[in-house]
Amino acid sequence: MTESLSTRPDVGLALRSLLRADATVQLRSRVSTILSLALPLVILIATSFGKAGQRLGGADLVIGLALTLGLLTSCLLGYSFTLAHDRDAGVLQRLRVTPAPTWTIMTSRISVQFVTNLVASIVVVIVGAILHGLSLDAAQYALTIGVAALGAAVFLAIGQALVGLVPSTGAVTAIGRILFIVLVLLGIFGGTGLLGDTLKTIAQWSPVGALMTLFSSVVAGAAWSDQDTIGLLACAAYIVVFTFIGIRWFRWDSR
Repeated sequence: MTESLSTRPDVGLALRSLLRADATVQLRSRVSTILSLALPLVILIATSFGKAGQRLGGADLVIGLALTLGLLTSCLLGYSFTLAHDRDAGVLQRLRVTPAPTWTIMTSRISVQFVTNLVASIVVVIVGAILHGLSLDAAQYALTIGVAALGAAVFLAIGQALVGLVPSTGAVTAIGRILFIVLVLLGIFGGTGLLGDTLKTIAQWSPVGALMTLFSSVVAGAAWSDQDTIGLLACAAYIVVFTFIGIRWFRWDSR
């Protein structure tokens, strides 16, 4: 008498293996490091001379801008391009036929990118505080990293939705760059009111505008305001909506 045995893959082992492999790739990726740190550090250094920082609204706004742009470039441009490229190259399909559950593949990639963003944000806020002469207490550092985690979740969700909706790597890159420009211009210039009250209101609800508001408040140690509530609600809504889109319409191959 023969007995058929079915073996279940060890989910923990599979996830650990994927995390180790994705972390190794991330550490060897110069592009990821540049996107996470180069632009924010350039902004911090450039605004530390003379009165450049004051012209932009103060040290809290400058650090908030640097943190936001670092997260945006790393997630919307870096993560989405890497995911789309691996899909075109067939990497995702090869991983999909392994014993590892499909959810562990995406969980590993998102987790590694998320941790990378947090580490980069810690570096940026420390450097920003030193260059701009701010004395932040432990609570401010903790809240800043908390907002960075929220921002990373927002932009990762947007990047995942972009790859889910657009099959071509070239199109993902092109649309990602356009979205980057639109989000930055809307969040920075729209929030100043220079483009009118309507766009100012829209900017407050935009991903960049909402995140910059939260960063500025926690870095400055300001009391909670209605704008902070708007920013928090907007970020939560973006995470829910774009995560749903990114999961529902994600394709494992580009065909």
